[in-house]
Amino acid sequence: MKLGFIPRLAPLAERLLPESAAGRAVPLFRRADEMLHGDSDSAVSGRIALFAFAIRIASAVIAYVSQVLLARWMGKFDYGVFVAVWVAAVILGGIACLGFQTGIIRFISEYREKGEQDHLRGAIFGSLSWAFLAATLISVLGCAGLYFTDGWFEDYFIMPIYLAAILLPMLSLQEVQDGIARAHNWAGIALMPTFILRPVLILAVMAVAVLLGLPADADTAMLSAIVAVYAASALQFVLLATRLRGAVPAGPRKYMPVQWLAITMPIFLIEGFYNLLTNVDILFVSHYMQPEKVAVYFAAAKTLALVHFVYFAVKAASAHRFSAYRTAGNHRRYEQFIQETVHWTFWPSLFLALVMLFAGKYFLMLFGDSFATEGVPVIWILTIGIIVRATVGAAESVLTMSGEQKACAFVYAATLAFNLFLNWQLIPLYGLRGAAMATSGALVFEALALYSAARRRLDLHIFILPMRRSGSGPSARPAE
Repeated sequence: MKLGFIPRLAPLAERLLPESAAGRAVPLFRRADEMLHGDSDSAVSGRIALFAFAIRIASAVIAYVSQVLLARWMGKFDYGVFVAVWVAAVILGGIACLGFQTGIIRFISEYREKGEQDHLRGAIFGSLSWAFLAATLISVLGCAGLYFTDGWFEDYFIMPIYLAAILLPMLSLQEVQDGIARAHNWAGIALMPTFILRPVLILAVMAVAVLLGLPADADTAMLSAIVAVYAASALQFVLLATRLRGAVPAGPRKYMPVQWLAITMPIFLIEGFYNLLTNVDILFVSHYMQPEKVAVYFAAAKTLALVHFVYFAVKAASAHRFSAYRTAGNHRRYEQFIQETVHWTFWPSLFLALVMLFAGKYFLMLFGDSFATEGVPVIWILTIGIIVRATVGAAESVLTMSGEQKACAFVYAATLAFNLFLNWQLIPLYGLRGAAMATSGALVFEALALYSAARRRLDLHIFILPMRRSGSGPSARPAE
């Protein structure tokens, strides 16, 4: 991925700056040029991380504007209903992939490294097929269960849930397509349909529906989401298929379902636990409190989304590199690259978190005065957990891509159990602040558990601060 539209900075500085200033600035600009234009793995990963972060910033702006408008159009109640159902659909969409959305990154990296093209083609086709078919089965079974049960959900949830079942297969397909594109360093195909096109279409279709006289309620919002998800997923599929024709030679496919499932099942647990972990607070708030409270909590969480995007951008750029370095036996570069990604994650996250502590109130006021009154304490509490979690970077990707997916699954199972317990205990006592305390506490627990797992299983020190060494003793792990 080249950034040819950005000129090389060091030659410009040499020509334009005075000699004294150029002497200090040129070395810095040369390092910037290496990241922006170089061919090294660090440069490529850095560019992808920057691109992913830029996409997520643009997505944050678009999504935030759309959420503000949806809340204004629909009102707190219907907006809260829509948010609860949408979050549940996203969770199920990830679960239906059975871990292939992340496992495919590892498979592609390993099969390309070993030149096993038949298995590469089989893994790509098989993962896409599984995601779509499994999600379709879940949708059918879910609708049947909803039809034959009575009283499990409030009446205002019924129709939005049926509509969510329609978009579930395409949500799952998009998850795997993202993973395939990321494994090939196609950041635009991986990110833009999901994080730019989809929210734009949801807002546009909803606006058209309201102008045509449809009620601005949760049902209309879910119909808009169906149109947006199907359009974005279909476009991504076409773009991905076109690029794959040039990257993967045509030929027979070989499948290893038992071996693949042995790898993806722990990843499935990780992804399922992680999706629940990041959204269980909203589900608990939906259970214990009225939709109006769900709307406030979701708005506060969305306000902090920009901080999370740093972690996402680094993970998107680096996950497949962890597997490639380890498979190639380059342990020195493997450990060095891991530490680089921790710094890429923590310092921008810390800066953005501090900014949002003071600016969050004004963002929440866009939703309405009551949003700001109830949401600001939620932001302050959540920020603590986010900063602590950033100290270990993408540690779960290191574990997963290094063959320690079972240990990672155990970490997320324990973290989820801890989070469920905290939500169960704290929300009835403290309401929205209790949900924020539960999430922040779980993030701290997650960071500690991931660090411990990486230290114990891989002998890696994955933390923002370097490990203290005693005297002239060796480092934690000698280079191989």
